[in-house]
Amino acid sequence: MRRVVVGAMLLTVAQEAYAADMPFLRGSVLDGPSRVVNWEGFYIGGQASYGTSDMNFTDATRGLAEQAMTNTLVNSAMQVSDWPTLGKQSAHGQGYGGFVGYNWQWTDVVLGLEANYIHGKFDGSDSNVANPMTRCMGLSDSLYHCAGYRSAASIVINDLGSARARAGWSVGSFLPYMFGGVSLGQADIVRSASIRDTLYTASPALGGTYVGYNQFDRAKVQNGHFIYGYGGGLGVDMMVFGGLFVRAEWEYLKFAAPVDTSVSTVRAGVGYKF
Repeated sequence: MRRVVVGAMLLTVAQEAYAADMPFLRGSVLDGPSRVVNWEGFYIGGQASYGTSDMNFTDATRGLAEQAMTNTLVNSAMQVSDWPTLGKQSAHGQGYGGFVGYNWQWTDVVLGLEANYIHGKFDGSDSNVANPMTRCMGLSDSLYHCAGYRSAASIVINDLGSARARAGWSVGSFLPYMFGGVSLGQADIVRSASIRDTLYTASPALGGTYVGYNQFDRAKVQNGHFIYGYGGGLGVDMMVFGGLFVRAEWEYLKFAAPVDTSVSTVRAGVGYKF
């Protein structure tokens, strides 16, 4: 009997020692520390994008018209160069590119700097050449002036990107983040303004006769023109394994250019953190 009791005691001690060496016997897996992904360091990747470019051509040819009509009576009296001959246009575009950056990490907080680039085609155009804006009035030179303003403008952005600062919060394998910075781009911009000031002795409706006309033309072509502005957006990186991660994000870029332009894109990418 004594041998049985001693054997049972030894078996109990052995089982307790074994249980102490097995973590899952002391509680659920969820009781252990959560996984912390190391996002700190250099990273590089590639991406594809799809989005919309919005162009406001309202003031695109104002400067050209002002230059063409400097010190003229018709522009001083009728403010022809300020006429809203063009409007707004939107178009879809896509592109591909890459990104490179560096992250600093403090537990769950991740801050970083990144350079982002897209090559593609985001463009738009507007024209009223077929239907010029025309207004008429008698001026101080005792003549009746009918000014017809034809204008056209286009912009094609082939290269765009941003230099941005990022702030994120590591949650398991995910890194949701927001960013903001400077937008940079290269565009081909073409603009033209053509104003014909037709002169009459009086209003043609009242029997006025034709006297002649003055023509004012100005055009400007800017190929490879550097444009810049500001940008921002939201995104999320997900660590897959090792240093390999995938990305999804939305970015808004605003450009201060002869044609007021903004580009909004959604992107998907793959990167590697060293």
